Amino acid sequence: MADNQLVFLSKAFAVDIIGLCESLRERKKANAILNQLLRSGTSIGANIHEANYASSKADFINKFQIALKECYETEYWLEIFHDSKVLSDEEYSNMSSQCSKLRKLLIASITTAKKNAER
Repeated sequence: MADNQLVFLSKAFAVDIIGLCESLRERKKANAILNQLLRSGTSIGANIHEANYASSKADFINKFQIALKECYETEYWLEIFHDSKVLSDEEYSNMSSQCSKLRKLLIASITTAKKNAER
């Protein structure tokens, strides 16, 4: 169940990240580092999607761990964009909340997958 929710939420987050980055590009804000946010924010879902086709439990866990790292990186870029006033409080709150939810689900899924792999 959590995997399906992760797929859905990560895809929706990627779409929102793309929209946010397009908006920032149009506003000519932080163009030099915009691709960092775009790459990490869309990579979360790509790694979750790829985990569904993992060749082993270890590969599955690894893909989720990569997605988690990308999630942490995305949180960092969102904070930088917010602290530098590139993102409004509302934009930051919305995107940060989505990213935080993904992070928590990923941590729970990794923990469960590791426990199941030990059996």
